Amino acid sequence: MEAIQTAGSETMALATFGAGCFWGVEVAFRQVPGVSDAAVGYCGGAMENPTYQDVCTGTTGHAEVVEVEFDPEQVSYETLVELFWQCHDPTTLNRQGPDVGTQYRSAIFFHSPEQHQAAETSRTAAQERFPRPIATEITTASTFYRAEEYHQQYLEKRGLG
Repeated sequence: MEAIQTAGSETMALATFGAGCFWGVEVAFRQVPGVSDAAVGYCGGAMENPTYQDVCTGTTGHAEVVEVEFDPEQVSYETLVELFWQCHDPTTLNRQGPDVGTQYRSAIFFHSPEQHQAAETSRTAAQERFPRPIATEITTASTFYRAEEYHQQYLEKRGLG
């Protein structure tokens, strides 16, 4: 699992999920004990340093994602993946509600072989709960580009989080 050092001796890990529009997904992950940060951004595309306007064209290959920093001693990656299945419809290809396009695809971007295996195992188990096939892609995490500051904690800033 990709570990990152933070202030002090804590070792944190990263998890990256695309579940449609990133605002509500960010709120869901921020509420999990053991999650120290959740940032919205873009992952999975070819363009370097994309803007929101770039990603909205659907031509960059990026998905709107939430990058979750968590303490694996307080919350497991498997718990985070389970929340991912619960906070969106993983059976719709390139769509969540009214949002349509590849930037809204369902995706798990793994940071280690262990995360890859856990995501695959979880997808197989989750399929039993959905009447249609799960369309979620599971792929290696590429560069995460943090979205513009006005997107960070967007719903919380508006009293909707």
